[in-house]
Amino acid sequence: MKHVSRITILTLGVMTLLTSVYAQHTKLPPFRMEQVNGKVFKAEELPYGKPIVLVYFLPDCDHCQKLTEEIIQHIHAFDKASMAMITYYPVTAVGNFARKYGLNKYSNFYLGTELERFFLKNYYQLTSLPFMALYNKNGDLQKAYYSEKGFGDLVQRLKGL
Repeated sequence: MKHVSRITILTLGVMTLLTSVYAQHTKLPPFRMEQVNGKVFKAEELPYGKPIVLVYFLPDCDHCQKLTEEIIQHIHAFDKASMAMITYYPVTAVGNFARKYGLNKYSNFYLGTELERFFLKNYYQLTSLPFMALYNKNGDLQKAYYSEKGFGDLVQRLKGL
């Protein structure tokens, strides 16, 4: 009987742990990034109450640049969303990227670097970029995209939020 109780307790413990890990990956992760102005920006500073699009990119990545060009071409689809664009490249590269694409003029865009902490890179287990994640107004993950090919789907889903 004691053996059965230990197995039951162990099983419940593992299930609780797995549920906790799963729940963490369905909410907006608690990232931090350094912005071009030198300020540290935290995920909880994003305005809730509207959808959030998180983009993990590299400034010199061709696919990331193509995605950014698509975002700019469809900029009005993002008017009612917060856009967090994050890399691990130095803050100077972020500034150059923002200037190149004119991203500084959009008040709903938040760009920065997590430097070499790689929190988001590890959180999403990223092996290729760009990466996009769509969260609803409550910070619940709606869909993750592991390439720029999901851009059209992201825009359609965003319209429905």
